[in-house]
Amino acid sequence: MSFIFQLEAAFNQKRNEENAFQMKKYMKNLFSFYGIKTDERRFIFYDLLKSNKQEIAENYRVIALTLLKKEYRELHYCGIEILIKNFKKNYQKDDIKLIEIFLTTHSWWDSVDTISKYLLGQYLIEFPNETEKVIERFSNSNNMWLNRSAILFQLGYKKNTNYELLFSECLKHSQSKEFFIQKAIGWALREYGSVNPNLVLNFVNGNDLKPLSRKEAIRKLI
Repeated sequence: MSFIFQLEAAFNQKRNEENAFQMKKYMKNLFSFYGIKTDERRFIFYDLLKSNKQEIAENYRVIALTLLKKEYRELHYCGIEILIKNFKKNYQKDDIKLIEIFLTTHSWWDSVDTISKYLLGQYLIEFPNETEKVIERFSNSNNMWLNRSAILFQLGYKKNTNYELLFSECLKHSQSKEFFIQKAIGWALREYGSVNPNLVLNFVNGNDLKPLSRKEAIRKLI
């Protein structure tokens, strides 16, 4: 595909080994990096998006998935951003399968959090009748990142948050020993607390949450 070829060539030209080393270290050596910082990466990426509009519009699902399977983390980010940009009002019901692939491939907090809020969360706004089925499946999964996404998908919902579902997910995973689950619970509760602080405080005070979850949840509420 011409777009992917151009993107890889442009990123190779801007490769910075010192930055790449630091980025890889920050990400626990899980991924390879070109060493391109976010602003520069997006400048290159969006410039190429403009010059390859038709190819991307016609093939964005395939292009995004191809980028996700590449070695470099910057390409994973680009794949996610292509879906965010092109899925708007273009979701199909089967797209939950693609979203799940993105959540479970090269998974780490940086990708999962973005996908949870901007892809899974938006998908379930477009298909609200799928919420119970999808979240129950993700929440019951043995994949910790799917569990995290079930807790975080409402991050952008604000007053439209289904707080009963949020609280249910938090309680379901409240005794998890996973750092990323404990952190997610606190983060999701804190975000909803900006809209309904008393309800969140009552929930936190009335339930047995892990110390990290409790600390994160009430950090801005007291």
